[in-house]
Amino acid sequence: MRADNKQANFPNLRRLFIEARTDNEERDVSRRAFYNAVLFLGSVAVFSLIAQRMNGTK
Repeated sequence: MRADNKQANFPNLRRLFIEARTDNEERDVSRRAFYNAVLFLGSVAVFSLIAQRMNGTK
């Protein structure tokens, strides 16, 4: 069996979720995911700076 035939049997989950929401709901979900990613990366940067200062980099 070819690999592309295996893929054809599975539905596109992203498209199913998009079609299940209105445009406004999809926009809200995307915006929330973006802000969560920015918040996560920001907190990683803050904790990294705190760890560097606690280790006393000289």
